[in-house]
Formats: sequence, C-alpha cells, structure tokens
Amino acid sequence: MMPSPLRSETVARADHDFYPTPPEAVRALLSVEQFEGTIWEPACGDGAISRVLEANGHEVVSTDLIDRGHGQSGADFLSPVTRTRVMLENPAVRHIVTNPPYSYRRGIGDKFVGQALRVTRITGGKVAMLLNLGSLAHPTRTSKWRNSPPAAIYALDDLVCWPYGNRRQAGRYIAEHRYCWVVWKPEHSGPA
Repeated sequence: MMPSPLRSETVARADHDFYPTPPEAVRALLSVEQFEGTIWEPACGDGAISRVLEANGHEVVSTDLIDRGHGQSGADFLSPVTRTRVMLENPAVRHIVTNPPYSYRRGIGDKFVGQALRVTRITGGKVAMLLNLGSLAHPTRTSKWRNSPPAAIYALDDLVCWPYGNRRQAGRYIAEHRYCWVVWKPEHSGPA
C-alpha cells in the first residue's frame, strides 16, 4: 500500500511551536468578538497577532518566552512570577488573545488555557485561543471544558499557520490542519 501523498513528508516541528498566525485569522476573530480594555498576547512571537490587534485600535501587552523580535522576551506565561509581574506593570490588562504552543512540551496548550482562565478570573476579561480544530475532540478536555466551558467556538476555513511563517519549511500535512478560535467569557455558563 502506498503512503498518502498528503502525509508522505515528515518535518520536524518548529522550535517552541513557532507557527505565526496569519492576519486574516485575527481579523476574523475581531469581526465576531469585541474586546474592551487591554489585551495580553503571551505567546507573541514575531507580533503577528499583536500587530493586527493594534492596527484595530487595541492596546496590547506582548510577551513571549523566546525572543522573536517583538514584545518582551523571557516571559514564561505559565510562571506565576511572570503573571504577577505583567499584571502589576499593566493593571489595565483584561483579556488574553493568543495562538498558544501545542506540543513542544507535554500538555502545554492546556496549561496555556488554564493560566489564561486564571488571569481573566481576576481581570473579568475574555480568553481567545487559536486552537487546532482536532484538539476539541481530545478526551482529556471533556472534563476540563465542562468545568470551564467556552462561550463560543469559531471555525476558520482555509487557514494555515506555517512553521516560522514560511511555507517552504512545512511538510504537506501542515495544510491539512484546521483551526478555530475558542473564546471563554467570564459570565458564560452552559454549552458554547
């Protein structure tokens, strides 16, 4: 049996899951969600999400663990020290919007969601995470999302997040991924 032509290439994951978000994904989110107050982009990378948010009039605090030329580097979003420091230095921070890392460290995507929800419980803001659509069906998320259900899930059509923002560095399987914005709101309960 011949291997599927779409899965025939094996390509290493981008370092620290650096797959910049195309601007059309952020514009799609802004077409359906409003954000009043400052937004924290804790995995800002090269500023792909932050720049679109700023171009649409939002104040954005941009941080990342890795220096990719935008925002404050060396900021580990999962660290309580980073969370406290960013919130003290930026008391207007209300929302979190990001394309979190998924797999360079076991469970990191879920940890990002959990940390974002902890922050917004304090600030009263929203969380918007760009996730792989397939991640919605992961068995470990059922109980987590029943306890903290998202308010909305917006599926995106024809969106590809290329490794390092460069199509030539991707295997063909990357184009098969489908994405969605998952949004948590402080007042929400029940199904999305």
